[in-house]
Amino acid sequence: MTSQPATSGIVLASASPRRLEMLQRFGIPLQVIASAIAEEQLPQEEAEAFVLRISREKAEEVARRRPEAGRWYIGCDTAVQCDTQLFGKPRDAAEASAMLQQLSGRWHRVLSAYALFDRLTGQCRQRCVITRVALRPLTAAEIAGYIASGEPTDKAGAYAIQGLGAFMVRAIEGSYTSVVGLPLCELLDDLQQLGVWQLFAPAP
Repeated sequence: MTSQPATSGIVLASASPRRLEMLQRFGIPLQVIASAIAEEQLPQEEAEAFVLRISREKAEEVARRRPEAGRWYIGCDTAVQCDTQLFGKPRDAAEASAMLQQLSGRWHRVLSAYALFDRLTGQCRQRCVITRVALRPLTAAEIAGYIASGEPTDKAGAYAIQGLGAFMVRAIEGSYTSVVGLPLCELLDDLQQLGVWQLFAPAP
């Protein structure tokens, strides 16, 4: 029997356990279906435009592939910008080390975007939240030890503010949850404005 497109339900188009954990904390009923798109920056594409495009493409790709899973699809993307360089997840230990060396002792920007795609109407609500983060100067031994912990592997910019990486974060200006990987305040606001979900539903 062929599955029919769903008329309700929320799908998180991300394999990130951190994003799932943040949303589950609020009791949001959803299922996870990771996107399979290639996350490559286009020539001359600005950082904000890049994360917005990738987040939308993730949501739309999963909606096309799995229309029976739900109506609302959430795509997310996070990147770290230092000077003109944009950092995603490091491919290996050497790249993680290079990222942390460049971020050491400096301010950088974390761009975290999401797309809330309505498969029934084709409409998409998007936001990108930019947060400034300062790392303290890191020694070569600290960088090597942190990489050996395995934590930087799947983190944009090669560090996790919510994990061991907190030791290096000297200051933050903006949204903490965006640095973790999801502008939670903004997304929850959009979910409620669109009537997808309510945080404090009235008592029956």
